[in-house]
Amino acid sequence: MPMRLSLTSIEPDPIERVVQLASESAVVIFSVSSCCMCHAAKRLFCGLGVNPTVYELDQEPRGQEMEKALSRLLGSSQTVPVVFIGGKLIGAMDRVMGSHINGTLVPLLKEAGALWL
Repeated sequence: MPMRLSLTSIEPDPIERVVQLASESAVVIFSVSSCCMCHAAKRLFCGLGVNPTVYELDQEPRGQEMEKALSRLLGSSQTVPVVFIGGKLIGAMDRVMGSHINGTLVPLLKEAGALWL
């Protein structure tokens, strides 16, 4: 009897997909194109001289599933923006801004190879 495979059985779990994408670049932002906090996060990194990889979940085929996976990873209902640096989950905008204000963001970016200065 031939085995039947559906595309859903081949595609990775949404959390696995998020982790995979997050590990492919020094800085990864999961965003929604209409979100003002996402825009602020992108501007922050660009202002620091970092060119983040941005995934606009409202434009991704499985974006809603990925957004739910991010919510589970964060343990929060606030899902975007979510930032990964060096493949490690930093968190939502509150954690990013906290790291920026207390001076730990730039060293993280340097360690991940996103900044050279």
